[in-house]
Amino acid sequence: MTSDVCIGMELVRDDAINKWREVIGPTNSADAKAQKPASIRAKFGVDNTLNAVHGADAATSHTREAGFWFGGMPAERAMQTTAVNNNCSLLLIKPHIVKEGLAGQIIDIVLEAGFEISAMEMFNLSRPVVEEFFDVYKGVLPEYLPLIEHMSSGPMIALEVRQENVVAALRDLCGPHDPEIAKHLRANTIRAKFGYDRVRNAVHCTDMPEDGCLEVQYFFRSLQKHQF
Repeated sequence: MTSDVCIGMELVRDDAINKWREVIGPTNSADAKAQKPASIRAKFGVDNTLNAVHGADAATSHTREAGFWFGGMPAERAMQTTAVNNNCSLLLIKPHIVKEGLAGQIIDIVLEAGFEISAMEMFNLSRPVVEEFFDVYKGVLPEYLPLIEHMSSGPMIALEVRQENVVAALRDLCGPHDPEIAKHLRANTIRAKFGYDRVRNAVHCTDMPEDGCLEVQYFFRSLQKHQF
């Protein structure tokens, strides 16, 4: 990722602003290292500016900042996707993984395997949109209808993943479609570690090399244009 790219997230929990401020530590990274060495800014920050993360300091700040990032904006101000659309594959982290708070572990696995994550966004898709995306599996997967139900049941995270020969390499990292088979044959794969069954198998990844850019474009071009 280039130096002018950042990731915006809305975090939710009781007393979220104060709790997040505790986790990230003082604004100045030097102060964070001295006062809260376990904080994010102490571990990853460099100085008062390059201090790794930003967090709202009050409810009014959160309202203003969340409105900027997630409340919609005029087309001329809309933030552009970071998707590159070459040498890429799509990875969808499924709703049950997001709900269980395990998405970060899967993202870590992808990065540790040497892949580049060039775009990432959370989507909450309606059933018609999910049906459109997975239409190719209709009449092919016995669990097609349960899959549609699950993928439209809550937020998922879409990632553009890049590497040479990325579609095959990412499929190899994800493992067999059926987690039970993955557990027996490929125990170190994502689906073996996080999947429950053929529907809740943790992730979707692009099947065919020629479809990698098409699937990425669906999420990071077609759907993003619709959102704005």
